[in-house]
Amino acid sequence: MTDTTTRSIKHAQFTIEREVPVAPAVAFQAFADPAIKAEWFGGEEGWEQGEVAVDFRVGGTEVNEGTFQGTVTSRFLATYTDIVDDERIVYTYDMWLNGAHISTSVATWEFEPTAAGTKLTLVEFGAHLDGHDTGAQREEGTRELVDNLVNYLSSRA
Repeated sequence: MTDTTTRSIKHAQFTIEREVPVAPAVAFQAFADPAIKAEWFGGEEGWEQGEVAVDFRVGGTEVNEGTFQGTVTSRFLATYTDIVDDERIVYTYDMWLNGAHISTSVATWEFEPTAAGTKLTLVEFGAHLDGHDTGAQREEGTRELVDNLVNYLSSRA
């Protein structure tokens, strides 16, 4: 078999900060409780949900797969490496599009109490593979997910 893919790796890092009007414990539950996470993670118009499995504990994994507009299948596969209730979550994750491995990333979430609620800080470092996506594309998509989370949490305040 001949592999004609041009191999490459590009690294990218970004930070996203937001404030939400809920306590850190409430924001943390948006990750820890699979039913709550399903309310804000993905599910945009044209999305057909596929496999979902969440084992939210250190060493546990999460799978979220679905197809967008019947053409592009996305697979998110994460492993939780550190969890401190109501304070932080650290995980690694791989992304696949239509069966091609497009990236591996490390993501950290911090939940800091503020006078108005919680400051959320996401820092992500990614290795983007073979030109399938870029750090800028990942940051844009992640900002949309964070905005979904903020909207969800704000509606619960």
